[in-house]
Amino acid sequence: MIYIGYAILFLGFIRLLVSAVNLLTNVYLPQGVRLENHPKVSILIPARNEEANIGKLLADIENLSYTNYEVIVYNDCSTDNTANIVKQVICKNRNIKLIEGGELGNGWLGKNFACNNLAFKATGEYFLFLDADVRVSRQLIEQSVYLMKKQRLKLLSIFPKQIISNKETLLAIPLMNWILLSLLPLILIRWSSWTSFSAANGQFMLFEAQAYKLLEPHAVHKANKVEDIAICRYYKKKKMRVSTILGNEDIQCNMYNALNESIDGFSKNIFDFFGGNIVTGLLFAAFTTLSPVVLYFLLGGYASAMYVCSIVLIRVFISKASKQSIKNNLLYMVHQHFIFLKIISIALLHRKRRSLRWKDRDVFIE
Repeated sequence: MIYIGYAILFLGFIRLLVSAVNLLTNVYLPQGVRLENHPKVSILIPARNEEANIGKLLADIENLSYTNYEVIVYNDCSTDNTANIVKQVICKNRNIKLIEGGELGNGWLGKNFACNNLAFKATGEYFLFLDADVRVSRQLIEQSVYLMKKQRLKLLSIFPKQIISNKETLLAIPLMNWILLSLLPLILIRWSSWTSFSAANGQFMLFEAQAYKLLEPHAVHKANKVEDIAICRYYKKKKMRVSTILGNEDIQCNMYNALNESIDGFSKNIFDFFGGNIVTGLLFAAFTTLSPVVLYFLLGGYASAMYVCSIVLIRVFISKASKQSIKNNLLYMVHQHFIFLKIISIALLHRKRRSLRWKDRDVFIE
């Protein structure tokens, strides 16, 4: 049994090492860069009931330093004022176009269908898919295209800095990076050809248009509810260079505004953080919950205290890398963990029912 204790300590050290690597490798957009030429970028925005967000994003885009772009918004059967807000902006900016969506094609999920239709209308050398709830800085496009060219990438994805608007979302939103940045060194997404080192975020995905048209990633993964990660793996299988990095003030996202909304959102794809493997996700939940107690009984209080120190350091490193409050993430560390266990439980319930409802649509789970 003592070997189990040493194995727990070793795995805790590996998570600590991964979180330190993600902090020290500084995986962000380059600053202060200038492009000699501005290849055309198609900014493609799927939008379903985004009246609270779409106007803010379009205002950010109008303020871009980048000059050669088009904007296409896909109104995915919104029942709110999304389309009217876009139309008002179009009256002042003819670079913006609106596509009215219709009934989903057979076997398609809503966002994947919207993205595929957006790409069909796009004319740029690069396709940039943005979620409607992101906010972008003036230099974002220039920085992103510069990095694409410098690293010869076919796909660049960014995990935006998450806007934590209240205490409720503080209990849930940091969990995404807590899992990701303690299990996956982001730099290996670009450096390694292994598809197991894959992660992406559909809130920001920048494609080289020629490769996109060749591979048709949204069509290939039309029924995948976590298409961003699947597309990253798909590109790596096809020997396409990809990179996934973290966001700072260059790109931010107000993903959720309430705790229940956060829990529902994360529960629909939590196991995809573990390669889609339910057993791995449950083992991670058990490991992160029970390890301090198990170590206390197997190796004593000193080993348990060492492990707790590593837990704290992991939170510090990830908070710093994610541009989040270290103080808040330590103060609410236990609360966040109980929310994580609740998300896991709800995700298991979705699996049992084989469906969930998201944005007024039924999503079927295999």
